[in-house]
Amino acid sequence: MRPLFVVGCPRSGTTLLQLMLHAHPRIALPPETRFVLPAYRRRLGFGDLRERANRAGLAAWITRREATRFHELGLDTAEVERRIVEAPPTLGSALGEVLRAYADEHGKVRWGDKRPAYALHVPEILRLFPDAQFVHVVRDGRDCAGSLLRMPWWHSGFHEAVATWAQVMDAADNWRAGLGSSRWHEVRFEDLVADPEARLRGICAFLGEEYVPEMSEPYRLAGTAVPERKTWHVHTRGALDVSRAGTWETRLTPDQIRLCDAVLGDRLAARGYAPAGSVRPDPAELARYRKVAGLRRAAYAKRRLVDRAVRVRERGAVDFRTAA
Repeated sequence: MRPLFVVGCPRSGTTLLQLMLHAHPRIALPPETRFVLPAYRRRLGFGDLRERANRAGLAAWITRREATRFHELGLDTAEVERRIVEAPPTLGSALGEVLRAYADEHGKVRWGDKRPAYALHVPEILRLFPDAQFVHVVRDGRDCAGSLLRMPWWHSGFHEAVATWAQVMDAADNWRAGLGSSRWHEVRFEDLVADPEARLRGICAFLGEEYVPEMSEPYRLAGTAVPERKTWHVHTRGALDVSRAGTWETRLTPDQIRLCDAVLGDRLAARGYAPAGSVRPDPAELARYRKVAGLRRAAYAKRRLVDRAVRVRERGAVDFRTAA
């Protein structure tokens, strides 16, 4: 079964789609695990995974590292560690084994993962899972930014929120062009909540699965599939709410709306969102945004260079891909 990855800008509706897909009798998508990308970044540190002891060390790192969310999966640690050790000797197979164990626990045959950050790390995901499919959830960038400002874990400010959405949209354009319609599917959050059956049928067709009505009632799973500590996902525990679309009109200040029009206008229009039609922002605000966005692009480019350098050091000694 091809693994499935749900991606998007933070606060775009990825958790809602995770619940919808998890409601499918064949698909299991866990809460955010937060071990896939960290494991990839430190892949050389695990040693040659053809060595059983190194696979055991990797298994212990995944299941016991405090920074991951493995404990929220509700899996038996010893059993998962055993499965990793017995799996094919690749990093992708080890990580996939955890997600497969979660699917087995829920009686499902298809597995995947959801994390907004994957939107900027598609090449890494494909190295681990070459046959992966991606569903990208898009939400109006102004709503994403306004929502991020209300999150207890967001401390980067408005300009960073806007720059994040812009960067994800630009990356998604590249991935969509490179992967094609059989690997990459895009759905707007606003359409998903307004007409869930139609949008979910489209996603199911993309995945090669049959639509089931339970997918349109994700709140029935929120109590078990969304950790209680994530109080910011309170909307997933109720019926679908179309009023969440367009909240930027009251959440953002006039200055913030002007900035969004100036820097996001083309990107918004390309995905069917009408700019507010406001006047140009204050030049100082525009300069501040461009600095923030430039720093984000530079940091991203640096990460790509670091990854290339690590690939050179791999020397082909270890295969990181998941087994077919």
